[in-house]
Amino acid sequence: MDLRFSLIALLALALLAPALPVNAQSIDDDLTIMRPEPGSPEARRLKEQMQKRPVETAPPRGTAQTAPKGKKRIGSSSPVYPTPLPPPLHYVPPQVRTVTPLPHVVPPSMYVPQTGMVLPNLPTIAGSGPNGSETSQDRAIRCAHQAGVYGPAMSGDRNAYVGSCVNQ
Repeated sequence: MDLRFSLIALLALALLAPALPVNAQSIDDDLTIMRPEPGSPEARRLKEQMQKRPVETAPPRGTAQTAPKGKKRIGSSSPVYPTPLPPPLHYVPPQVRTVTPLPHVVPPSMYVPQTGMVLPNLPTIAGSGPNGSETSQDRAIRCAHQAGVYGPAMSGDRNAYVGSCVNQ
């Protein structure tokens, strides 16, 4: 019963919500960004309101506001330059490390039974395994690349060549 009542109330709200008036500003509000035209009743009303307001008097000299209107003093009269930072006291340069690249390992040549040819393997690039060793994914990529380099005339069936190269 509660679910049925809540669904009916939700349906009624959904049907009545578009019919409700939506006013960002009513006619009685005097919030406007447009200045009324001179001589119009609205302009006369605003002029009367401005005349009825009390006149603000300026504070006596010597109080917080001493600068004449429109001329504010900001900052000092002379330029102030930043002082340079002192050098570091205890600077120890990092040690220089020399890196020696790993030699390219060339796997042994591979015999292709379909064509009866012995094809040399391409040199390996430093793999993503520990200490730059070639992983199974690296080997699969190298074998697929070799199959494309040698072409079907030399490597025979591409899938058989890649499979035997990976399992070598």
